[in-house]
Amino acid sequence: MMSDQSRKPFLHVVVCAASIADDVHKLITAAQERGWGVGVIATPQGLGFLDTEAIEAQTGSPIRSAWRSPGDPRPLPPADAIATAPAMFNTINKWAAGIADTLALGMLTPRRRRLPGSRGCLRCAALWLRSWNSEPKR
Repeated sequence: MMSDQSRKPFLHVVVCAASIADDVHKLITAAQERGWGVGVIATPQGLGFLDTEAIEAQTGSPIRSAWRSPGDPRPLPPADAIATAPAMFNTINKWAAGIADTLALGMLTPRRRRLPGSRGCLRCAALWLRSWNSEPKR
């Protein structure tokens, strides 16, 4: 077993349902070229936009989209960083509200306060999204 100091950094990529999701292999390649290990977590609908066999071959890990059972091993190492790409409107709103009804959101929600910069970015995104519901100023 590797020590934490010899372990290469690991990136969790959260993928939502969108036509550009099939380009996630480009993000994986870029991260791997910089020495990162990569694992993919897809929303249930996002899974349908991915070439799962190709991504699993590229990362060497299964794509996660469902919760594991208690006692099952964790298929991915802990994340040193998380990228959500593409991040769709529904996922962003649920993330901002702390709703974790899918594995992908469950991976993001507890990290709202722990990842550097995530709170400020999330706060700005939430305020911007809320502004869409405000009444027009007269």
